[in-house]
Amino acid sequence: MLIHAGRDRPVTFDLQLAVWLSLAAGAVNAAGFRALGFFSANMTGNVSSMSEGLASGDLWLALWFFSLLLAFILGALVSGLLIEEGQRRGVRGIYAYSILLEAALLILVALMEVFWPSDRAVHLMLLGLSAIMGLQNAATTRISDGRVRTSHVSGIATDIGLELAALLRPHGARRDPATRATASRLILHAATLGAFFGGGVIGAWGYALAGPLLFLGVAGLLLAVALPAVTRRPC
Repeated sequence: MLIHAGRDRPVTFDLQLAVWLSLAAGAVNAAGFRALGFFSANMTGNVSSMSEGLASGDLWLALWFFSLLLAFILGALVSGLLIEEGQRRGVRGIYAYSILLEAALLILVALMEVFWPSDRAVHLMLLGLSAIMGLQNAATTRISDGRVRTSHVSGIATDIGLELAALLRPHGARRDPATRATASRLILHAATLGAFFGGGVIGAWGYALAGPLLFLGVAGLLLAVALPAVTRRPC
């Protein structure tokens, strides 16, 4: 699931990747909102809020949303650099190492909130979560050649609509390869959306119940996803 990359990946690998990592992303996003009232993965909403802050003269609020955007971009940058360097060195399973880094950062965020319970720590925590979401989204985008984006719900919803339109067209063979490919993509995007929603429910409920320990649980999920690709012997 985290070894094969590009268009040669089986559909089942993309589906597994989308479900597990969207579940994690939804949980992190919802837990961040529970913690401070802001979303760590919703860059569309954050940019809109930044614009509104500037228009209303609230420069500090605009700067805060700009910081979340920069953190997300930084996370994607780090993931991209890690993958590029790993590919240059011929590191097998480099995408798994990117997910392991995400898990380690989530553990760090959880420990920071446990041992440094202050408003400043919560803000740093949310910046860290935005960076983590950027890191994950970059890794899944690269390994799937753009087919899987675990936190880009607007794009996923758009793709679902377009693929439904293609399937409902009144002409063409219903069982041709193009139709089957469209149906596979529809299943993939619907599963991604459903997993993100389910993760959000788990994240909101889990953070209300256990606080930052929720992030340790998500980190455990990521470790379970990534470690087999790291420890697996080359064929």
